[in-house]
Amino acid sequence: MGVDENSDRKTVLDLGKKSTPMTDEYFMKMALKEAEKAFDEDEVPVGAVIVQQGKIIARGYNMVEKLNDPTAHAEIIALTSAFNAMGSKYLPDATLYVTVEPCLMCAGAIHWSKIGRIVWGAPDVKNGHHCYTGEKNPFHAKTQILYGLLQDEAAELMKAFFRKKRI
Repeated sequence: MGVDENSDRKTVLDLGKKSTPMTDEYFMKMALKEAEKAFDEDEVPVGAVIVQQGKIIARGYNMVEKLNDPTAHAEIIALTSAFNAMGSKYLPDATLYVTVEPCLMCAGAIHWSKIGRIVWGAPDVKNGHHCYTGEKNPFHAKTQILYGLLQDEAAELMKAFFRKKRI
């Protein structure tokens, strides 16, 4: 068990045996917590956190329905929060953790942020940037990419959401 010390609510989290603070898996689990918030608010369950120097500096989850704004994706919410927190429009020393492959719009915003690293969980075969970019990299040339981390958990949350919608 671990404590999310960056949360306003000091919640106890089950991090599993392999996860410890400061690992990719730990931060992806934090992004999954954000996605669960979206799920609970009847939003497409995508969550994101941005980390710099081992600390979460921003969080976001989809708020498209809540804000009646098609650009209110988890990545955009988290990026805007990070820009404000850091007082900068560039994040070369930060890592974005997002539960699902970014769409083309978010890939553009991530590119312009010059974020140092992006980690995502599940692929998005219908709306992910790969649908448009193929094998071309839409991110900044210096951005490192890791994908597939906790993809089963992220994909299951998406499947559960759309199953619920069909009922």
